Amino acid sequence: MAEPPTPDSPTQGITITRVFDAPRERVWKEWTEPEPFADWFGGTDCEVPLATVSMEVRPGGSWRATMFCDAGRREIHWKGEYREVVEPERLVFTVSDQPGEEAYELISVVLLDLGDGRTEMHFEQRGLLPPEVYERAAEGWSTFFDRIAERLTDA
Repeated sequence: MAEPPTPDSPTQGITITRVFDAPRERVWKEWTEPEPFADWFGGTDCEVPLATVSMEVRPGGSWRATMFCDAGRREIHWKGEYREVVEPERLVFTVSDQPGEEAYELISVVLLDLGDGRTEMHFEQRGLLPPEVYERAAEGWSTFFDRIAERLTDA
């Protein structure tokens, strides 16, 4: 009998590729520094106060952020652990919004320098969520990445 999938052997998820008009080092900072991360994580529909963001960007380091969404200010507590950090090209970390549970999703971000100040970002989220949840998550991440693109254009 096959073993059920675990977060270390995810079977489904999301893959998104985006090209940003910014150098790879600048895109890396969007993922690894609290101030830019707080500004784009949540897109335009949610707020992530900078004071709620904590990032120890190193293998085994943790990260946390609190997101407030909707008119009712619904609170979402995000957390995770960095698994791989290869600056400025690869970041692998876990993410969960379920307090007290060990279940998590695995995120990988690979940044490719295309030259001419452009960067290709290959994003993957893998884990055990149902397909319809991944569909909504992909829509959410896409709005987050739109915000990164805006930030990089304004920079």
